[in-house]
Amino acid sequence: MKNEERRLARVAFFRFGHDSKRLRLVKRFHHAYSVLRGFSVLDKSRQEKLDRLERLLGELRSVLVAYSGGVDSALLLFLAHRILGEKCLGLTAQSETVPRSELRDAIRVAEWIGANHVVVRSNELAVESYRTNPTNRCYFCKTELYSICTAEAESRGISWVLDGTNLDDLGDHRPGHKAAGEKGVRSPFVEVGLTKDDIRVISKEFSLETWKKAEFACLGSRFPYGTAITARRLSQIEACEEALRDAGFVVFRARYHDEVVRLELGEEELERVWDREIRQDLIQRCKEAGFRFVSIDLEGYRRGSLNRGLTVVPAERTLLHYTRREASADSK
Repeated sequence: MKNEERRLARVAFFRFGHDSKRLRLVKRFHHAYSVLRGFSVLDKSRQEKLDRLERLLGELRSVLVAYSGGVDSALLLFLAHRILGEKCLGLTAQSETVPRSELRDAIRVAEWIGANHVVVRSNELAVESYRTNPTNRCYFCKTELYSICTAEAESRGISWVLDGTNLDDLGDHRPGHKAAGEKGVRSPFVEVGLTKDDIRVISKEFSLETWKKAEFACLGSRFPYGTAITARRLSQIEACEEALRDAGFVVFRARYHDEVVRLELGEEELERVWDREIRQDLIQRCKEAGFRFVSIDLEGYRRGSLNRGLTVVPAERTLLHYTRREASADSK
């Protein structure tokens, strides 16, 4: 009965999500019933963060969520839609930097959530500062995305643009945070103190399939800084990663090094690549994509492996100051 209980609870949330009094009753019933039936519920700390997040979203009146279909933005879209209903819109940018499989998944999850959702064409490759791939490449990518989001929000009379940045993101090399600040984009997960683990646990509680989705970054992150990014090279990387996905790998990256593609695999999946049939298929498909040599990185997948050697300046203080200042100004 566990899955059925979760399904009924989710339906109740959708049905009463715009009625605060009835929603509180449903939440109390769900929590009490969950305890009696013995399946997992959120611990006190995560429940308090979730409550703060729901209150924050309810105060924003109308929002546009920069939605990629990943773990973070999927939960944000789900909660914003449940609380704001028709006053919530998800926007997904479509470009060569996003694999077609990711776009299909994003559309499918948005349909499951039931949120209003639009797909808008973006063109990072038209921006020379992005194509030349400097160490702050992400800034130009996010500037393009948030410009599209803010323009769409303004045309529809939407009050706020939100993104799925969480606390764990702030210590990594993320020049895109600067673009978010410049465009007035808010990060609710940061404002209430949610980490990546928190987001996965809460997503699982709401039966979102994305709770276990592997982390993903745009295909531009597969190129060493200083290596030009082109549509052809992006398609090469996409083809290699599609081969890895078809072979059943879950955590992976295909890194571009001119004639060589370097495959990073999750630590727990590395052994599978020594299967002759799997290895031969990967070699064939990567060479068909245009690479002369196919290598396996023995260190396995490392988040931001191409950022090694960079000086990372944590963005937490700047971003928290910005979001809190904006929130305070909006309440006046």
